[in-house]
Amino acid sequence: MIKINMFSSADKVAGQGVGSAYKELINLLKEHFSDEFEVKINDYSKSDLSHYHTIDPQFYASTFSKKRGRKIGYVHFLPETLEGSIKLPKPARSIFYKYVISFYKRMDQIVVVNPTFIDKLVAHGLDRDKIKYIPNFVSTDNFYEKTAEEKAEFRKKIGIPEDKFVVFGDGQVQERKGIDDFYKLAQTNPDIQFIWAGGFSFGKITDGYDRYKDMIDNAPANMKFTGIVDRNDLVNYYNICDLFLLPSYDELFPMSVLEAFSCGAPVLLRDLELYRAIIDGYYQKADGFSDMNAFINKANQDRSILKSFKKKSKEAATQYSEENLSKIWYDFYTSQYKIAKQGK
Repeated sequence: MIKINMFSSADKVAGQGVGSAYKELINLLKEHFSDEFEVKINDYSKSDLSHYHTIDPQFYASTFSKKRGRKIGYVHFLPETLEGSIKLPKPARSIFYKYVISFYKRMDQIVVVNPTFIDKLVAHGLDRDKIKYIPNFVSTDNFYEKTAEEKAEFRKKIGIPEDKFVVFGDGQVQERKGIDDFYKLAQTNPDIQFIWAGGFSFGKITDGYDRYKDMIDNAPANMKFTGIVDRNDLVNYYNICDLFLLPSYDELFPMSVLEAFSCGAPVLLRDLELYRAIIDGYYQKADGFSDMNAFINKANQDRSILKSFKKKSKEAATQYSEENLSKIWYDFYTSQYKIAKQGK
């Protein structure tokens, strides 16, 4: 049995995609490979493989112990992707960014959730041969399409008429997520219901916190901010929306998009290079606010056009299913174990 120690604090802060991806992987390993892998969480006993999901200082210190075996680093962000997410004084930001890269360089193997990160990591000085792309995934046990009756029941519960067109978005309330465009769309289309699930996972150090707090407090009648929603409840929002919209300017491999796919929700995204690399053909592209607004209005007037996007979402969900990714993770961990035993 291969001993794998997972190191993570990703589940301590609600509403983060990193935590969702971490939970999905842990559940996958327990469900499919409990006889092949002995998985421990934040345990410093001797292991064959140590998989670091977050970059906590105590985890960094542990990388110098020979007990850690082969060290695997999960890259969910780079210094440049933190811009627009957290607000730090310039000296502190510079030190933190250097620490991030230093942590990644301590690893024997890096896993990225988006292939566009490979060149960027190489530019930061990491060895290309030590970087592997493995996409995120979601379990259909948690995210699935509900019945028409269940959808109607939830709409009634939160006070939304059955015939009301609903646009749903999910993520932390921050500039990088494109929340300004989402809010403006709600203001521009008072006949459409807009819902955003998410809050301030970084608290008051969130970049632009005061402005976004005021925005939430003074939202138009058709704009609902739910705050951070438990993942077990998120499935209901994906199911009642006519369209899922994530207007982010920068992402890795957003769990929210995979969750929307898995629930059969049509998806509208800002046209980003990283999306073209991983999910091209499964969603409606938009260059900016005008394109988003035009498509939303078109879909509201003729909802039949969303049928093809619903089908695309189901196809994407199959590609990034737990079943497919379980094979990939099994091969990855067993190959890393072999390398560790060879002393390479």
